[in-house]
Amino acid sequence: MTLDDHRRVYAETIAAAAGLTTPGLEEAFATVPREAFLPPGPWLVVGEGQKPQQTSDADPRRVYENVSVAIDPARQLFNGAPAFLARLIDLLALRPGGRVLHVGAGTGYYSAIMAHVVGSSGSVAAVDVDEPLAAMARANLAALPSVHVECADGSRVNGPFDAVLVNAGVTHPHETWLDALAPGGRMILPLTVNMPGMGTLGKGVIVVIGRSEDGSAFTADVTSFVAIYSAIGLRDESIETSLGQALRRTSFPNLTRLRRDRHEPSPDCWLHADRFCFSMAQV
Repeated sequence: MTLDDHRRVYAETIAAAAGLTTPGLEEAFATVPREAFLPPGPWLVVGEGQKPQQTSDADPRRVYENVSVAIDPARQLFNGAPAFLARLIDLLALRPGGRVLHVGAGTGYYSAIMAHVVGSSGSVAAVDVDEPLAAMARANLAALPSVHVECADGSRVNGPFDAVLVNAGVTHPHETWLDALAPGGRMILPLTVNMPGMGTLGKGVIVVIGRSEDGSAFTADVTSFVAIYSAIGLRDESIETSLGQALRRTSFPNLTRLRRDRHEPSPDCWLHADRFCFSMAQV
């Protein structure tokens, strides 16, 4: 099989594993060269529930599996499992012309995937706080004029955006992201707490936030558990304490909406703070 054939089989495997429904997303995985966003091989790879292992050689076909690949082995930084990220991207319901914010873009592979889906009429703002990774992403994405790369923590953004993918663990939705989310837009938000003995890795849940078509309200829904690197500059210690308590009470809450109005906490408030509240109230 040629390398193009391997990409096609890889894309079909990812699409089946993730249950993709977004038009053009499977084709993006079949088209974007994953190896172009990685350091030279051989590569350190890890599959779900497996231990990291080195590929036997630097053949690009080795990375067309549902495995995370190290982008900085010395720091144990991996680029994320394709099927899991594909599932999150699918939840954003991207379409041609869409405006995307990607916080925690790494070396840019998944930014390129989303850019392929939204096309030349769309745009992707790829942000990473790590200067070496941002520099790699800038070089890797230079051929895509619709993608802008910035080295920043992502707390200050210029919207509007139809989709926001936060690809690092945070304690709360930042107001700038909520304000920048366009009516009808969606945001993927990993809410995590740092775990003792796990370094920068945190555990929690993935929340999908949607903004109503008139922009007046936000829905919220928990879709899966997650273990992910903690974001730098985007976490709040006091909210993390409350988040840890909320996760211990209900690890997989039946959220219904995100409230931004000031109100007194009630039993329906899963995670309540001064400027936001994830609510389980039936509406």
